[in-house]
Amino acid sequence: MDYEIFDLGDVTLQSGVTLPNAFLAYKTYGKLNERKDNVIVYPTAFGDQHMQNEWLIGEGMALDPNEYFIIVPNLLGNGLSSSPSNTPPPFDRENFPQVTIYDNVQFQYRLVTEKFGIQKIALVVGWSMGGIQSFQWGASYPDMVERIAPFCGGAKTWPQTFVVLDGMKAALMATVGFDSSKLNQLTSKDMRAVGRVYAGWGLSQAFYREELYQVMGFDSLEDFVVGVWEDSFMKMDPHNVLAMLWTGQFADISANPTYNGDFDEALRSIKAHAYIMPGSSDLFCTADDNKYEAKLIPNATFNPIDSVWGHFAGRGINRVDNKFIDASLKQLLATSVTDS
Repeated sequence: MDYEIFDLGDVTLQSGVTLPNAFLAYKTYGKLNERKDNVIVYPTAFGDQHMQNEWLIGEGMALDPNEYFIIVPNLLGNGLSSSPSNTPPPFDRENFPQVTIYDNVQFQYRLVTEKFGIQKIALVVGWSMGGIQSFQWGASYPDMVERIAPFCGGAKTWPQTFVVLDGMKAALMATVGFDSSKLNQLTSKDMRAVGRVYAGWGLSQAFYREELYQVMGFDSLEDFVVGVWEDSFMKMDPHNVLAMLWTGQFADISANPTYNGDFDEALRSIKAHAYIMPGSSDLFCTADDNKYEAKLIPNATFNPIDSVWGHFAGRGINRVDNKFIDASLKQLLATSVTDS
């Protein structure tokens, strides 16, 4: 086991449900300095675990463990933190309660403050649903978070993104005839169709038109869809996926007692210096949505990733995109938080 567990105890979720013996799986990189001000929080995205974040961590990179103490908390529902697949009855599998982005960030705050005694965070960064969590950190703890850098992720799930996630859910539900009483019959093999649905959204039209899957070692479109999309989704637990889909569909940094649904006010309340980095061809979390959000954040820079890799411009696969993200993070971290 290459990660640690932070026991949360019995937690009351936003839904009002109490999840007993909840826990957060996390991994750290580097060392916390004496001032405890070299902290970077890097939450995981939908379907990812901490190891999928490691492409952005390394010596000489913006997220350099020789300079920063990097904490990667795993999203609830991802199979490592409390999830349908690892929670005992009565909250196992289909009975796992609904967990929000707000819940996740509150638990991460407890990890950061209770486990490590940290009061200032230099940067919260994340891809996709990790990006939503970075926005949430900025809105929930504006005096604690100095910088945020969401890439290919919005501050809420906009309607079109909700529909995409709903299509993924429908592909899974169709295997049990949309009968919610049969959810516990789902197996990982049923995830095959979900991968096929997402294949059209994860990457852009130009990516497919230019056959860039060949760069990844696939000779044909069918080999790529099977080898990447089917294969990766069939490795996931379907109940974990349903839990994370719900978290994603109802993500909104203002859906909490602090902002009571006032999305614009939540954005205006973020004090952190922000680099908002959408993929220019992202069909899933669009640059237009991020542009709206960036205009309302007082210290935000709208900094699109010029890429044909769609949502996966932020996935750590394409070298050019990786260099752009890393260089942007270096620039952001070099920005004094006293600058306006």
